[in-house]
Amino acid sequence: MKLKHYLQFSDLSAEEYAYLFERAALIKRKFKAYEKYHPLSDRTLALIFEKASTRTRVSFEAGMYQLGGSVVHLTTGDSQLGRAEPIEDSARVISRMVDLVMIRTFEQTKIESFAQNSRVPVINGLTNEFHPCQILADIFTFIEHRGSIQGRTVAWVGDGNNMANTWLQAAQLLGFTIHVSTPRGYEIDRAVAGVRQDCFKVFKDPMQACMGADLVTTDVWTSMGFEAENEVRKTAFADWCVDSDMMQNAKPDALFMHCLPAHRGEEVAAEVIDGPQSAVWDEAENRMHVQKALMEYLLLGRL
Repeated sequence: MKLKHYLQFSDLSAEEYAYLFERAALIKRKFKAYEKYHPLSDRTLALIFEKASTRTRVSFEAGMYQLGGSVVHLTTGDSQLGRAEPIEDSARVISRMVDLVMIRTFEQTKIESFAQNSRVPVINGLTNEFHPCQILADIFTFIEHRGSIQGRTVAWVGDGNNMANTWLQAAQLLGFTIHVSTPRGYEIDRAVAGVRQDCFKVFKDPMQACMGADLVTTDVWTSMGFEAENEVRKTAFADWCVDSDMMQNAKPDALFMHCLPAHRGEEVAAEVIDGPQSAVWDEAENRMHVQKALMEYLLLGRL
């Protein structure tokens, strides 16, 4: 089987995503029925964290164990990754000892360099530029609740960050539209995502971006690595809090999603994230199920 990595959403085709969503649904049903499913028995996943994590670690670690495999957990503090060893050398060594690597780090160039020197599949658990596993879970969650996302409208309200970049790639690949609204100075960089203009529309007013949306989604105002800008961002983003008025501008059956952790009263109002339109808890759980499908696919191909 040809070695395949998952470093950004555009690494897979629409056909491959259709397969992954089907597998994720099957794997989730088995999980809910307490049915053992161990296709990755005797396989080992290395989890490498340069950025802190809750959901990423739990979802990958629990998911790999549920598939019958084992996990090795590494951070920069307890490995040579934090002692100036070239990332190329780390990749050559680690990939000879495990079957799969997940990396959560800063620059996309780091994970790309690791993948170029790895003998096993590498998965992006998050970088400054992209967060493909999260969008994989978000779209799967939308499909569960509302059916196909093709032809739909997703409103992105907030920072033009790694989540926004990945939503743009997903829209171009899977045939839906993104309404983007960010404060001035925090716009998306289309060149980073590498997408056509016709897959998204930009709105200065977040209320207009939510108009007619099937899904409204956001993220924290200050991502990891930008903590020094927190107070400045709070001022800049004050009008970009997803509240009940914004949700009323969306379609009556619109969903709300957030990748978490969330700050109620900042990027989202409590009545929205804790309200009936919120799918954030299903979304969080689904990280595990779609990642199980992804790991199975990267190691075993189509079953």
